[in-house]
Amino acid sequence: MHDQTMTFSLGSDHEKEMKQILTAVYDALREKGYNPINQIVGYILSEDPTYITTHNNARNLIRRIDRDELLQALVKNYLIG
Repeated sequence: MHDQTMTFSLGSDHEKEMKQILTAVYDALREKGYNPINQIVGYILSEDPTYITTHNNARNLIRRIDRDELLQALVKNYLIG
């Protein structure tokens, strides 16, 4: 039996979809006059969907993203670029 470390990787298509959703949510929040970064961070930390506006279906969109996967993608993009 081989001693292997399991790795977790998101496909690039999935990451592109997450980026598209986050961009749409960001735009909807900005259009409604909110600070998009603060609202998205509040949602990520609490998983409370009321941080996200229903404008342009943003609340339903962001709920399609798994929070753990989103955090992993954000950390990866912050550290690796």
